[in-house]
Amino acid sequence: MDAKAFRELGAEELGQKLREVRDELFKLRLRASMSQLENPARIRRLRREIAVGETIQRESLRNQAAPKVEPTP
Repeated sequence: MDAKAFRELGAEELGQKLREVRDELFKLRLRASMSQLENPARIRRLRREIAVGETIQRESLRNQAAPKVEPTP
């Protein structure tokens, strides 16, 4: 998923998607420790997806918590 797709998700959906990606990364790392993976680059892509998802999650929390400041005329 790219950043645009993460931004389209709601807060709960984003959290669920991050849990799924983390779980998939865990399983891939477990398989990598036992044998060779057919696509080792997948681990790197999953790590990046997690980073992008967490960044989007923090941005949305920051935007919700930030007070709305209107410019003075």
